Amino acid sequence: MSQHSSVTVVRTTTSSSNVQQSSPGLVDRDYPGSIPAILKLCQAVCLLIAFLCVRSSVWTDYSTYRYFEVITICFMILVLVFYAVSLFRIYRMLTCVSWPLTELLHYAICTILLLIGSIVAAVKSYSIGGLVAGSVFGFISTFLCTVGMVLSYKVTFVTQSSGAAV
Repeated sequence: MSQHSSVTVVRTTTSSSNVQQSSPGLVDRDYPGSIPAILKLCQAVCLLIAFLCVRSSVWTDYSTYRYFEVITICFMILVLVFYAVSLFRIYRMLTCVSWPLTELLHYAICTILLLIGSIVAAVKSYSIGGLVAGSVFGFISTFLCTVGMVLSYKVTFVTQSSGAAV
């Protein structure tokens, strides 16, 4: 007795991205309400507040606060770029980039540099209200980046090693 087995090919339209694809079209309408999107918006707002607090304060240690201003604005722009990549599904067009790994590296670098900048800004604030507030929002942004890094790590490495779909 011989048994015949048939092979069936199933085509899917899923991407390797960490974003679920539930709504068709250019814009992912479900993304703005997701936890990663809300986290990115909170990061961008905290970074903007930290920048504005330091920028509007009177300070004398130029190198310390210039560094803080540069990293807060640069990382705010990068967070908004990652938000746009997910919102407009740019990851579908640029498949040569591992977006989850890129986001993980962004968060790792951002966390370290923001922590350094916030510590130095807090130490050199000399009890000036705007500088203290800027460093506090810098620490809040550092915490939010750490949360983003942990979530990106889970998506990048834990999910891929277990073979589960995100």
